Amino acid sequence: MPCPAPILITGASQRVGLHCARRLLDDGQPVIVSYRSERDSLTELRKRGAITLFGDFDTEAGILTFIDTLKKHTGALRAIVHNASSWQAETPGEEAQAFARMVNVHMLAPYLINLHCADLLHACETADIVHISDDVTRKGSSKHIAYCASKAGLDSLTLSFAAKYAPRIKVNGIAPALLMFNEHDDAAYRAKTLAKSAMGIEPGPEVVYQSLRYLFDNPYVTGTTLTVNGGRHVK
Repeated sequence: MPCPAPILITGASQRVGLHCARRLLDDGQPVIVSYRSERDSLTELRKRGAITLFGDFDTEAGILTFIDTLKKHTGALRAIVHNASSWQAETPGEEAQAFARMVNVHMLAPYLINLHCADLLHACETADIVHISDDVTRKGSSKHIAYCASKAGLDSLTLSFAAKYAPRIKVNGIAPALLMFNEHDDAAYRAKTLAKSAMGIEPGPEVVYQSLRYLFDNPYVTGTTLTVNGGRHVK
C-alpha cells in the first residue's frame, strides 16, 4: 500500500523526473514536484493531484526559500528524490560561475534539503532519500569536469547521509548513463553513444523508476549507488 505522505521529486517537469512522477501517481502515491520553468506537463500533474512548487536551486537563498515553501504544504514525506540537475557549459572565462551553479544544484540543494527536511521524513514510518547521480563519475570526464565533479560530490553525500540517518532513513543513489536521446541528436551521435554500452539500447526513463521502486521497497539497502548504464563498464 502506498504511504499517504507524499514523495518529493525535484526537477520533475520534464524527462526522467516527469516520468517518475507520473508512474508514482499511477501507483496511487501522492507526489510533490519542484520545477524551475512552467511547462504544460505541470498542468497535467496538477490535474492528477500533484503539488507543484517553484524552486530555484542556483543559490542558497533559493534553496532555503524552497524548503520553507515545502514545509507549508506538507508535514511529512515518504521520500525525497533529488533529480534536479544542471548542465552548464564550462566556457573559458566563466568556469567559476558554471562550477558554482552546478555545485549548488547537485550538492548544496540535496545537502540542505536533507538536513532541513529530516523531520518530514521521520514523520513517515518508512522513509528514503535517493540521489540521482550520473555514470560519468565512474571514470571522470575531460570535457565536463565541473559537472562530473559536482555529481561525484553527490555520490559522497549518499554515503555520508546513509551513515548519518541509519537505520531510520535509507539513503541511496542511482547513476544512469544514456537514458533518452534529445530530438536534435543526429544519427551519427546516436550510433556512437549506443556503441558505448554492452546492451546498446536507449532504455528510456522507466529503468530509473524501476530502480526507485527497488530502493523504496527493499528494507536492507542503504549507502548504495545503483549503476544503470547498460554495461558501459564492461565494454
